[in-house]
Amino acid sequence: MLLRNLNQAAGLCNGTRMIITDLGDRLIEAQIITGPNIGETVYIPKIMLCTKNKRWTFTLERRQFPIRVCYAMTINKSQGQTLSAVGLYLRNPVFSHGQLYIALSRVTSRSGLKILIEDDKQNFTRWTRNIVYHEIFAALQ
Repeated sequence: MLLRNLNQAAGLCNGTRMIITDLGDRLIEAQIITGPNIGETVYIPKIMLCTKNKRWTFTLERRQFPIRVCYAMTINKSQGQTLSAVGLYLRNPVFSHGQLYIALSRVTSRSGLKILIEDDKQNFTRWTRNIVYHEIFAALQ
């Protein structure tokens, strides 16, 4: 998963998922697997990350690829994506209004959705709380 916006027109945005096809010392070749640029081959360079602090007399610099191996993602990171399969692990109830809806609405079909819910005692259960702030709806009336 890409961690920085490099080139939005080419589909290289924060959260873009890719399959690495070639890994070099200074450049990664990858194929985009999400968004409107699916299937395109892209090249990702190492970028310079700098830390400047006025208390220090020096600057820390590091060159690294702006990617992370991704086996899972947060609900927030999945927002706006369409996925054919979603495994949702709820160790705790979601903590924000509408967040459960966002998690469930990412998947294209019910058969592509799997949910694992744990209660406070680490027992598996079939129920979780859906956080809804009724004040939001009262303000609309």
